Amino acid sequence: MKTIQKLFLFSLVFVLALGCKKEEEQAILNTGSVPVATLSKSTVVLNKDGADQEALMISWAKPDYGFSAAPSYTILFDKKGGNFSKATPVEVGTDLKKSFKNSDLNSIVLGLGLLPGVAGDVDVRVISSLGASTVLNSSVNTLKATPYSTKLDLGTNWGVVGSAANDWGARPDFPFYKTDVPNALVAYVTLIDGEIKFRQDNKWDVNLGGSAGTLKAGGDNIAVKAGSYKISMNPISLTYKVEKYSWGVVGSAANNWGATPDLPLMYDATVDLWAGVVTLTDGEIKIRKDNDWGTNFGGNGGVLKDGGDNIAVKKGTYLVVVDFKKLTYTITKYAPWGIVGAATITGWGDKPDQKFTYDLSTETWFIKGIVLKADQFKFRLGDDWGTNFGTTAAAAQAIGTSGGLKSGGENFIATPGTYDFELNLKDASNPTYKATKVK
Repeated sequence: MKTIQKLFLFSLVFVLALGCKKEEEQAILNTGSVPVATLSKSTVVLNKDGADQEALMISWAKPDYGFSAAPSYTILFDKKGGNFSKATPVEVGTDLKKSFKNSDLNSIVLGLGLLPGVAGDVDVRVISSLGASTVLNSSVNTLKATPYSTKLDLGTNWGVVGSAANDWGARPDFPFYKTDVPNALVAYVTLIDGEIKFRQDNKWDVNLGGSAGTLKAGGDNIAVKAGSYKISMNPISLTYKVEKYSWGVVGSAANNWGATPDLPLMYDATVDLWAGVVTLTDGEIKIRKDNDWGTNFGGNGGVLKDGGDNIAVKKGTYLVVVDFKKLTYTITKYAPWGIVGAATITGWGDKPDQKFTYDLSTETWFIKGIVLKADQFKFRLGDDWGTNFGTTAAAAQAIGTSGGLKSGGENFIATPGTYDFELNLKDASNPTYKATKVK
C-alpha cells in the first residue's frame, strides 16, 4: 500500500512539474517577434481638396510571440534622423492596420516641422506593447511626404485704392477676398472721408469705378464717408455695394454696454473668422454688429444665439474668436510672447519686449522683420521672467534655423541681421522655434 502511495505522489509531482515546465516554456518570448510594418506608399503628396480621402495605410501581421498574447500597437512618426524620443504617437489598440486621411497625415507631418509644399522625409515605426514592461519595435520605414498649408486661400488680385483708403496707392491696396459665391468678392475696410476705386494687382492697368452700384472700366471715383465698411464687388457682373459693417465686443466688462465704441473684432481671411484681443473687467459681454443692438449674439458653452444670454467673464486680457457661419465662439486668456535681450533694441526688459502675433490658422506665434545685433536674447511671456524659453544647449548657443526650446534655458546668440521668428508651443513637452534671416 505504501508503495502504491509513493508511486501516486511521484506521478503527481511529475505531472505538476511538467505543467510548470510547459507554462514556463510558453512565457518565453520568441526571438525576433517584432511587428513588420508595411506602408501602402513610400511617397505621398498630401491634397487639401481630398482632405477626407485616404492618403496612407500602415499595416502589419501579428507576430508569433511564442505564447498567447494580447498586444496593443502604436505608430510613431518622427522627422528623418530623430531617435523617436519626441515622436508623434498614434494609438491603434489591437488592430493590425491604420488608415490616415490627407488631413490627419498633414497635421502630423506639419507638427514634425515639415514645410508646406516641400517634400520631407519622415521615419515611421510600429511598436507592440505586451504589458507595461515589454515593448517591441519594428524596423524603421521612411516616408517622403509633402504637406499642404492649412491656411485658407481666399486671396484675390483685386483691391480697394483711394484717398479714403491708402492715399491712392502710397500703401498696398486693401484686399478683396473670395466668398462662397463665384466672382462675388468682399473687402472689410476702415476708411476716412474721401474717394475709392477697385483695381487689380496694385496697378492702374485694370481699374473699376462708378456710381449707384454699377461699375465700369476706368469709371468715376466712388465717394465715401469715414467708417468701417463691408464692400461687395463682382468684377464680372460689374456691380458693387458699400455698407456700414463691423463686429465688436460690448458689455459691462467691455465698454459699459456701449458708452464708448465696442471693442473691435477683425476679419482673418486665413481662417475665415473674426478675432480680437480685448482687455475686460469682471462682468458680462455680448457680440454685436455695427455698434448697434439690431444684431447681437450671446450664449454659453461656446455656442452663440441671436439675442442670446450675456456671457460672464473675469478681469483679464483675452483672445476672442467668433465663427459667424457656425455661430460658435472661444474666449481664451491672452498674453503675448516677446523677444528680449541685448541683441534687441529694447534690451533686457528695460522697455516692453517686441511682441509676437498669434496665427489662428497654424496655432503658432510669429514676428517678422525684427532687427538683431551680435548679442544674446531669449523669448518670454508677457514681459515677465516667470515664463521664458532659451536654448536646450548647456551654454549660450547660436540661433541657427530651427530647434527645440527649453523653459529657463540658456541664452541664444544672434548673428547681426533682420529675422522672422516662429514659436510652436502647441506641444508643451516639445516647444520649438524657426528662425529665418531675411537680410
